[in-house]
Amino acid sequence: MQIVNANGASIPALGFGTFRVPGPDTERMVAHVLRNGYRHIDTAQIYGNEAEVGNGIKHSGIARGDLFLTTKVWVENYRHDAFIASVDESLTKLKTDYVDLLLLHWPNDAVPLAEQIGALNQVAKAGKVRHIGVSNFNRALMREAVTLSDLPLVTNQVEFHPYLDQSAVIGTARDLGMSVTGYYAMADGKVLSDAVLKEIAGRHGKSVAQIVLRWIVQQGLVVLSKTVSESRAMENAAVFDLVLTQDEMAAIHALARPDGRIVSPDGLAPVWDQAA
Repeated sequence: MQIVNANGASIPALGFGTFRVPGPDTERMVAHVLRNGYRHIDTAQIYGNEAEVGNGIKHSGIARGDLFLTTKVWVENYRHDAFIASVDESLTKLKTDYVDLLLLHWPNDAVPLAEQIGALNQVAKAGKVRHIGVSNFNRALMREAVTLSDLPLVTNQVEFHPYLDQSAVIGTARDLGMSVTGYYAMADGKVLSDAVLKEIAGRHGKSVAQIVLRWIVQQGLVVLSKTVSESRAMENAAVFDLVLTQDEMAAIHALARPDGRIVSPDGLAPVWDQAA
């Protein structure tokens, strides 16, 4: 498994995501993917499946120290005391003493960012969290968060797929020593029927999903893949023996369009950066 190093964290480049995966499927799939080579699991408080992730890890038989576990604090828990309590609750559900990475799930200006970052630092310094980061932050918020934090931030988890140019955020992350973790890589399934991607996939004897995942990891980024199919999970992991040419990488980048963003919920989304 390829590793992405960022500000002291070593993050497996391919993670298994659990957004909108029902509890029983989460437990089954987490156990399966860990038994079959995955070493990075991503969940969140708001997903409602942290307990099932914990069960899946336990049933996998993989030692806790051999995997990278991420969860995210929900915006309603950003006040200091609620934040600390919510992390303790997450650890109980996940059946672990620590998570490898804890993220702020979305920006929330109802609570000062300094208070949010302070709580992140506190749980990390208490040994409950190995690394900290953010999710769905724009460049200005990333820079502000880094300035406010005693400890290094290691990633910004954002929507990323061929139809969305995230070069601005990626560039800023690199300037700050951070990684970018991409979610929604399949663009809610839209990539699967794309003619350009199908042609590239045919050329390599791979699936479109494999091509998209490879396109992201070949940029030195982290990507989350999500499925409730054991066979598809194994297919998604088979992207490290594949190398896309510079022309193929450029052709996929060229698919980006101004209206490519899919995830931008009212009341949560910041003012997004334009393409670099």
